[in-house]
Amino acid sequence: MNVHTLPRSFVAEPEALEPLPVGLLSLATAAPPYRLAQDDVARLARRVYARAFERFPNLNDVFVNAGIEQRQSVRPLEWFEAPHDFAERGEVYLDGASRLFVKAAREALDHAALRAEDIDVVVTVSSTGIATPSLEARVATEMGFRPNIMRVPLFGLGCAGGVSGLAIGARLARAHPGETVLVVVVELCTVAFRSDRGFKADIISSALFGDGAAAMVLRADSGRDGDADVDAIRLGVSADHTWPGSLDIMGWTVDPTGLGVVLSRSVPHFVEKQLPEPARRFVEMTGFEAPNYVLHPGGAKVLDALEAALQLQSGSLLDERAVLRAHGNMSAATVMFVLASALRRGLRGPTVMAAMGPGFTATFMACQIGAKGKAVVAGV
Repeated sequence: MNVHTLPRSFVAEPEALEPLPVGLLSLATAAPPYRLAQDDVARLARRVYARAFERFPNLNDVFVNAGIEQRQSVRPLEWFEAPHDFAERGEVYLDGASRLFVKAAREALDHAALRAEDIDVVVTVSSTGIATPSLEARVATEMGFRPNIMRVPLFGLGCAGGVSGLAIGARLARAHPGETVLVVVVELCTVAFRSDRGFKADIISSALFGDGAAAMVLRADSGRDGDADVDAIRLGVSADHTWPGSLDIMGWTVDPTGLGVVLSRSVPHFVEKQLPEPARRFVEMTGFEAPNYVLHPGGAKVLDALEAALQLQSGSLLDERAVLRAHGNMSAATVMFVLASALRRGLRGPTVMAAMGPGFTATFMACQIGAKGKAVVAGV
């Protein structure tokens, strides 16, 4: 396990954090305007993938058993009936992702009573489109970022990117006490919908994925003016675990039409069998006893596997299921929707955030949530 090391007391003894606590000052989520009801998506998929459904009639059950009622998208449902090449998909991604970036970032900054010019570092996480210059550069003038802002774009982390991006943002904040870090996660999974292929992975993806974004403002207490509200949420140690020989479990292929999803049917089984050991080691490292969990809900079967792997009561991941039901799997952004939901519901105490993504990699992060935790969520 690759551990982003800090003293064990950092999370085991919150009242004596060393070397510096990193506060999560605000958290905002954003969704695009178009609502895709699961029943409507299922009907569209049956038309588009008619031959595949003839060969594999059991695929009809995917839409019923996904645990999803609706999702949001940057384009209306009828957009997905026509063919689109890589260039058009890229234009849709740049437009939609930029809009969601600005929406989430502005709300997070407003909630933290900050302006864009107050941000020293911006971390951008996105794996569902290609942007060079990256998204934060494209929206810099609209946002009002300073010319000397440090830009850290992250690509290829997939569903693990939300936790990974937050962990990297926390390390950057800790390295520069008093500076303010903005982490923005934007994923437009629906843009990758492929009507030209009809593989099982394409049909399963059409039943699972939606679009969304989240933004978080972080700061490490400089020790001079106590400028991080560490009584709300303190971010602690983080760690990654990558399994050798697992590159074919999840990812993208690339061709002239667009990105093609790679999604193995073995994911739930893999999670249940392989996650327990690295998860146990991480919890031992934190010093937490029976922590809360905030997890990425990859799908209904993955949630069942997570509960089994972490020895949680069946059906106990309430916020994860609620987010999946209302938004689908938004890749890296999803876990931040779960955190926001849990905080609104009053989550407190030692908490482990975790997500799994291409690599195949599990990313963990520890945090302490205090009495003011709910206050960091924008829109509460």
